[in-house]
Amino acid sequence: MTRNSLMSNDGLPGRLKTAEVAGRLLHCGAPLMEKMPYRPHLDDTPGSTADTPPEAAHHWRAGLPIMVGALVVLRELRLGDAPALHEALATPDIARFISPTPSSVEGFEHFIAWTHRQRAAGSYVCFAVVPRGCDTPVGLFQVRCRDNGFATAEWGFAIAREFWGSGIFVDGAELVLRFAFETLGTRRMEARAAIANQRGGAALCKVGAMREAVLRRSLTRGEEHLDQVLWTILADEWRGVRPPAGGHSLH
Repeated sequence: MTRNSLMSNDGLPGRLKTAEVAGRLLHCGAPLMEKMPYRPHLDDTPGSTADTPPEAAHHWRAGLPIMVGALVVLRELRLGDAPALHEALATPDIARFISPTPSSVEGFEHFIAWTHRQRAAGSYVCFAVVPRGCDTPVGLFQVRCRDNGFATAEWGFAIAREFWGSGIFVDGAELVLRFAFETLGTRRMEARAAIANQRGGAALCKVGAMREAVLRRSLTRGEEHLDQVLWTILADEWRGVRPPAGGHSLH
């Protein structure tokens, strides 16, 4: 992968290039991430250290791997991603069901630096979602530990609107789940999606999540308090229905 910028590998503006890719992809659900653990007023606070297995810790805590799927490449966020992420995610369509994202390019730069500190502390990982053939991110996946060692983890995701229904989510989600279950040692993966967020729920169904419970008034958006569904995926069930990695690769 080349160092990220707002220009694609062929010299075209990155957003134009990724829009062309979107038109070529197959259709599926459109996800939204509902809670970001990042809080700007706490972005200088080190993350709590989780007890991850030693054989995994010395790899991903030092830097996330590059994971390649059929449609996407997942990699660690870079400071240069801030303008593209601000353009992709700071929109009303994305903001409807998620906690507020940074409101400026500078805010996203602080967020990206925070993700690096949290990864090094062993409590959180965040991947940029980059369509294959491009260098500009169009979204992100995040995973945070809910207890020591990531045995229970919570994931979230946000994809730019023009890529909803593109197949990017399912392809990227398979990579993230494989990383969580096989590298982080996760046994139970949780996600929360507002009942009104039907696209988010449908996307989770596509990757095998089970609807487990309703969390009443658990998401606050302004003065509105929304009910959420708790979706879960268990590692042993996931392994039972997933084939070997096949076309996916990790570097």
